[in-house]
Amino acid sequence: MPITDNNKIEVYYQALLDRKQSFVGIFFVGVKTTSIFCIATCRARKPKFENVEFYTSFKEALDNGYRPCKICKPTENANKAPEQVELAIKLVKNNSKEKITDYQLREKNISPEVLRRWFNKNYGMTFQAYQRMYRINNAYLELKKGKKTTHTAFDSGYESLSGFGYTFKKIIGKSPQKSTDKNVILISRFTTPLGPMFVCATENGICLLEFVDRRMLETEFKDLQKLLNAKIITGENEHIKQTKKEITEYFEGERKIFDVKIETPGTDFQNSVWNCLQEIEYGKTTTYQKQAIKIDNPKAIRAVASANGYNRISIIIPCHRVIGKDGKMTGYGGGIERKKWLIEHERNNAST
Repeated sequence: MPITDNNKIEVYYQALLDRKQSFVGIFFVGVKTTSIFCIATCRARKPKFENVEFYTSFKEALDNGYRPCKICKPTENANKAPEQVELAIKLVKNNSKEKITDYQLREKNISPEVLRRWFNKNYGMTFQAYQRMYRINNAYLELKKGKKTTHTAFDSGYESLSGFGYTFKKIIGKSPQKSTDKNVILISRFTTPLGPMFVCATENGICLLEFVDRRMLETEFKDLQKLLNAKIITGENEHIKQTKKEITEYFEGERKIFDVKIETPGTDFQNSVWNCLQEIEYGKTTTYQKQAIKIDNPKAIRAVASANGYNRISIIIPCHRVIGKDGKMTGYGGGIERKKWLIEHERNNAST
């Protein structure tokens, strides 16, 4: 629903006229005459007061029929990490075996307070916790390759084996000596034209790709950890890097088929449905009924719809290509407007 507080609307409209950076992500403005929505700093010609309405999230704007502005790219830029955060993440990745202190951050003009707020909002943890996860992930990978615990602990910047062991067990769930058979799911966040997404992967392939505001996402995380007997920790591997690259190419209209490896824990029936989804051609749509017929179970329409709903790898396993028998858009975890956008995007690029 659009914001109805008149005082807030006036403040937001003035911020739009002034292109105030501090309001980026605070509101999204829908322009009634163009059906486009923007963020506060958009460089496009400013609409009249009577032609705008404000929303608190880009998902609300999408759900009300507005399309992202091609100039300010609100779903990307409103959720993009601030420059300080990007620099801090780069420091962690380039110094994966060292602890970055608040003093070191301030030396590089990075505010620890800004980092804390951003990481709590977008990852549900502090920057220091993110660092610990990243360091422990690197240590875990070294242990899996046969490196000794003592060498791994001190090479990871820990001053004692007990401190390393305590942190390792808290994050991984087992002591370093007993962890080599423990599965780990890595999770990373990145932005797209339809908003930020989480991507999760094991050493076998990606096992989750979802928009961060997807309904029941926490339940998906819990189910995934139970099914794979693994712990989700922050990190990145080759599958995640490849996914980010291929998804970027997809949104640019340059990729129609995905090559990244996937891991899909589920029942035999669910996997038959998910395999069927991957056979739907780019730019085409189908129905639950046609899916059921294709897997030789024509009466299982509801079961097929349920299996589609349990798909954890959006876009790559294209459940958005399934519509109702009457041609109407049916449920989609990422939101109906995103589903419409994806279908239209593929149809527009199918012949290129």
